[in-house]
Amino acid sequence: MTDTSSHRDNEASAHSGRVDLVIITGMSGAGRTEAMHTFEDLGYYCIDNLPPTLLPSLVDSSDIPGQSTGKPHLAVVCDARNRDYFAQLDEVLRKMRDQGIEYRIIFLDASDEVLLARYKASRRRHPLCTDNKTTIAQGIDKERTLLSELREIANLIIDTTSMKPIDLHECISDVFSESAPQGGLGVVVYSFGFKHGMAEDADIVIDVRFLPNPYYDPEMRYMTGLDDPVRTFVMERPETVAFISKWQALLDCVMPGYVKEGKQQLAIAVGCTGGQHRSVVLAEATGEYLKSLDYRVHVTHRDLSHADQKRKD
Repeated sequence: MTDTSSHRDNEASAHSGRVDLVIITGMSGAGRTEAMHTFEDLGYYCIDNLPPTLLPSLVDSSDIPGQSTGKPHLAVVCDARNRDYFAQLDEVLRKMRDQGIEYRIIFLDASDEVLLARYKASRRRHPLCTDNKTTIAQGIDKERTLLSELREIANLIIDTTSMKPIDLHECISDVFSESAPQGGLGVVVYSFGFKHGMAEDADIVIDVRFLPNPYYDPEMRYMTGLDDPVRTFVMERPETVAFISKWQALLDCVMPGYVKEGKQQLAIAVGCTGGQHRSVVLAEATGEYLKSLDYRVHVTHRDLSHADQKRKD
């Protein structure tokens, strides 16, 4: 009689740690191609649009570059655009988990408005608009519905709404670079404005709306937290000095815990009313502090595009 549990354990130990596998997926137009190029720069062996059924055999292949010299790094773009494809991918991932094959899923997302603008700018046809009846907006809506389950199981969701290609490159590099200190924990710190929507993908959200607002000073109203007068106004307030002391003490407490638990990516969101002044200053200060502790940090500002528009107006 075969001991199936022992067989599975042996099979799992044979696979575990053999390959660093990253699966890249997400909305069309959200940056999958740029993400794949970034992984190529990081030394990953990359394959675009691989059928999910080939994933297990690919992991077992001895032809992956780096296999003979150590743990190979493999990044695969899986383009799940229909429910049958997702069901197939979900089944393959389940079997890989049972076999002890480790993997991470990155889901790239962006707002519908930005995806629509990107497709109009590129003049390319959306992949779900092949019948000449579906509009780009309808194609985006359909794809978002199709990918909702895949988004739920992703290990890392990156919102590229306000990102340029270089920002996405830096974000992925910060998280996946091999030279990562602090146990491999990559930290994304971003500012946002509550009036533009909550920070739904953050692990930690800090609300700094209690601080005095530079917006009410006419000279600083259309500046941002990246401008020196605003930074000085916010950072030199006694309320901010007291907050920074306690905020850094909290970070000193929780960050080592995340490292100890093996967390690989952490998102910290700093919010104010419009995401233009206070949150930007404090996000930058938070990033600087964490970098001083040797964490890999990427700082971005979700809603600064609204401030830029006000300046133009």
